[in-house]
Amino acid sequence: MTMETPQIRLGSGGAWLELVQAGEDSWQVTADWCSSLSADFTAYLTRGEVADFAAQMLSHLRSPSGSRFSTAVTPGRNNPLVLSAVPVGAGFAFFVRLTPNGDDDVCHLQMEINPIEATELRDMFDALHASLTL
Repeated sequence: MTMETPQIRLGSGGAWLELVQAGEDSWQVTADWCSSLSADFTAYLTRGEVADFAAQMLSHLRSPSGSRFSTAVTPGRNNPLVLSAVPVGAGFAFFVRLTPNGDDDVCHLQMEINPIEATELRDMFDALHASLTL
């Protein structure tokens, strides 16, 4: 399954996070928590960086160990997004850390996304990865 514009949306209702390719090396990161706290910013990421992020998430989701894991969009300090997953039932809840300015100590937003079933997560990250590696 592929999509026209590479994107992924985790969560719904009260708390959600969306990552959408906006240009060649530009991605829109949008998050909302109960319509009270939100973030909407451009992150300068390559398709390769986002594809690697999706592949890392898939490696954790395909062989779940029943333990927590954390995956960052980029390996460097200027990282706009980190997902930390906590197993809950047949899925994972996420703690999201967003750093719009790419500096973890200056400006960041942290929020929690309710559990999402592991199978659904694998499908979403599979679709994102496939759209980036065509």
